[in-house]
Amino acid sequence: MNKKKTVHIISHTHWDREWYLPYEQHHYLLIEVMDQLLDTLEADPNFKSFHLDGQTIILDDYLQVRPERRDQIKKLIEAGRIEVGPWYILQDEFLTSSEANVRNLQYGMRDAKKWGGLSKIGYFPDSFGNIGQAPQILQQADIKAAAFGRGVKPTGFNNAVIDASAYESPYSEMKWQSPDGTEVTGILFANWYCNGNEIPTDEQKAKAYWDEHLENLETFASTTHLLMLNGCDHQPIQTDLSTAIDLANRLYPDYTFVHSTFNDYIAAITEESASQDLKVVEGELRSQHTDGWGTLVNTASSRVYLKQMNQKVQTLLEKVAEPLATFRYFIDQTYDHDMFAYAWKTLMQNHPHDSICGCSVDEVHDEMVTRFNKSEHFTEMLIDRTLDQLVKHIDTSTFNASDVHPFVVFNTLADNRTDQVSVTLDLKRAYYRDGVNKDVLRQIDVDGFVIVDENKTMYPVEVDDHGLVFDYDLPEDKFRQPYMARRVTVTFNAESLPALGYQVFALVKGDVDVATLVTKENQMENDYLAVEIMQNGSLSITDKRTNQHYQGLNIYEDTGDIGNEYMYKQSSDHLVRTTEEETATIELIENSAVKATYKITHEWLLPESAQETLIKEQQELVWFTNRKSERSLKEQPLKIETYVTLTHSATYVDVKTTIANNIKDHRLRALFKSNIETDHHYAESVFEAAKRQNTPNREWTNPDYSQHQQSYVDVCNQDRGLCIANKGLNEYEILASDTTMAVTLLRSVGELGDWGYFPTPQAQCLGEQTVEYRIIPHGGERERFEAYQLAQTFQAPLISKALPVQTGTYPSTYSFIELEKPAALSYSNVKVAEASNDVMVRLVNLDEEAHACAIEQRNNRTYYQSDVIERKHQPLKNDKVTMDAYEIVTIGIHSDKENK
Repeated sequence: MNKKKTVHIISHTHWDREWYLPYEQHHYLLIEVMDQLLDTLEADPNFKSFHLDGQTIILDDYLQVRPERRDQIKKLIEAGRIEVGPWYILQDEFLTSSEANVRNLQYGMRDAKKWGGLSKIGYFPDSFGNIGQAPQILQQADIKAAAFGRGVKPTGFNNAVIDASAYESPYSEMKWQSPDGTEVTGILFANWYCNGNEIPTDEQKAKAYWDEHLENLETFASTTHLLMLNGCDHQPIQTDLSTAIDLANRLYPDYTFVHSTFNDYIAAITEESASQDLKVVEGELRSQHTDGWGTLVNTASSRVYLKQMNQKVQTLLEKVAEPLATFRYFIDQTYDHDMFAYAWKTLMQNHPHDSICGCSVDEVHDEMVTRFNKSEHFTEMLIDRTLDQLVKHIDTSTFNASDVHPFVVFNTLADNRTDQVSVTLDLKRAYYRDGVNKDVLRQIDVDGFVIVDENKTMYPVEVDDHGLVFDYDLPEDKFRQPYMARRVTVTFNAESLPALGYQVFALVKGDVDVATLVTKENQMENDYLAVEIMQNGSLSITDKRTNQHYQGLNIYEDTGDIGNEYMYKQSSDHLVRTTEEETATIELIENSAVKATYKITHEWLLPESAQETLIKEQQELVWFTNRKSERSLKEQPLKIETYVTLTHSATYVDVKTTIANNIKDHRLRALFKSNIETDHHYAESVFEAAKRQNTPNREWTNPDYSQHQQSYVDVCNQDRGLCIANKGLNEYEILASDTTMAVTLLRSVGELGDWGYFPTPQAQCLGEQTVEYRIIPHGGERERFEAYQLAQTFQAPLISKALPVQTGTYPSTYSFIELEKPAALSYSNVKVAEASNDVMVRLVNLDEEAHACAIEQRNNRTYYQSDVIERKHQPLKNDKVTMDAYEIVTIGIHSDKENK
């Protein structure tokens, strides 16, 4: 006898905080929906529960307007009638950093527990693909299942049921496995997350509705439990749902219809599917087995300026502010969790998929810029205040000369760092309280300086004189203190700065004789690399360590784009322009012992836009894949200025490019031809150097095979490799014929896309755009991890601060945490846990082999293994942890106040 099937009807609304309407207009609608929900729950005891879209921020948004309903909401959550969490917001996973994904989970779970309930499902209803390490992250938080709408092969538009045989799994339930082998139950929303929307209460309509829906549900269900989601984007509450469910139970006695929750549904399918042979789907869910048109991957290049701002603020928080605050915590046990929560939450309000993906109306992204600025400015104050307290304890008494200007350089990463340092110093200040003599300040000599460390080692220095500068102090114990200063910025190359620590230097009078880096016209060289600027503006680089040579680097490519903010679609003329046959103007603008920089200028004649027919096609809702528009015959020059820099000790070349964009409807990329024979490459994803094939699967028909990256993409084989690091450039493509890495610098489009016509003139990104990237040659597969470290240092700035000559309890060179680890163990973050006030150090093994990490023992410290939500597990044996292949490990440090 067949077991009776249960239809789990889960009420929800998928709430994009901002998208085709600005935030406050969506906010207004949210108030109406939440009012309706609370009134329905109070009036109808049979309306069992409501899933609040997996994000706790909805409650914060609602209570801004209805604070008087807080207690009512808390009671409903505690009773299980509103399910909240586990996220703070529904992020785009690929465009937010590893730590941002973890913070999103940490703050969401913390807030949900304060409300008195937690929906224990990794909820990704509309993420534009899903990261491969999600199962490991979720399992570490005791979340055993994930639900998603995209990423594995749907059978039709919005996952409509068409042909089950073409589906990656025979069921909508599957096992989703991370690279380390961790599994969760994966649930694909067959027929999307609105497959139970607007259930009829009229008997005739209900029969027709259920006959169709039950057949579709049973096509993919692996168990007798069928999932229906009653809601959709910004969907009002179905207030008569109880009546609709009662009617369904009367009409279909062979089924049981229940108003369910995700927690109940997961418990039911987990018990029953244990006996099923569910297919294992491995790693990233990027719709690799689709035609490639619906992956929405080109949101990685929409409004690149947003991605750049996000990269900057994320990095300041996770790689600078939190580590510096942790250093201070070791000294005085002070760490302000509330300040960090505010900075992170302000930033994460820009992380929903329609926000960070750049696929909303212009007003949305205007507000995002404001939020980025708010979070950045707040984080800068966190850093400044932390530094003020930190530097008081550092000893600089070894620099006891009369004309000496000490300063400290903090390395907030977990590996010793050789890098260029720039620090701003005041050679003399005159406070207005004491009187200001500007002539005395003007007469200060700014020539003849060197940098020295505590061992009197001298470093050549560049000095940039700012002249007289007005500034002020904001003391914690008195009124602001304005002053005039004679200010300089000094730049030098520091060697092996201590990991998770600092080193003190000083600017002093002196001289050191070191050769400059320019060797011939348009050529520069150090001990590791030789760089030549070709007449077309491309770079030719020889890696002197391996004797490998790379030509045709940094050629620019431009094509027409008649797509939208979601997807790139090349113009129908298929016209591809490159600078390979162009002639560039090349100018040496800096040549010293510290660095050499060439400026390369292109005045490149390009079509000014698409043809006018594109606007007509957009207005008439011609689907972007069917558009016929070509590029305009009218052309105008696009000016590109490229600054190529080689520093004294660098094993890489840094590139900064400014584009005076006056062209519409186009995509601009930088091409890096590697000619490395390999069928795969690596790209940084969340807690992963994802290994991806260079050519798409056979199902992929989209001519473009762009993919996501975080800070780097790398092509290598056993003998050699070329890695391109970036700051906020999240899209690349591998051109398989010569393994060229094509990194998108700019994409200009004029409409949102999707279900209607929403013009977005600001998405053309007109005006000056500046991008930065780093070219890193390396020795191949086993040496690639060192290249990835250099990509990480490219992201995180060194932090410096001027000091007086003083005695202190901490020496002039010091590491607060010392890790002994191979390069394959990639550092993610160090911070202080809110619940325990223990220090947390997070690492990930990027390799397919296990590696050990040892942590140096210190007095008054004990070490244990933790997890992504920072709980205490087993102690570390011998202060050492072995990390399995692709494993994410968090080390907890319990520490009392240090006595130096």
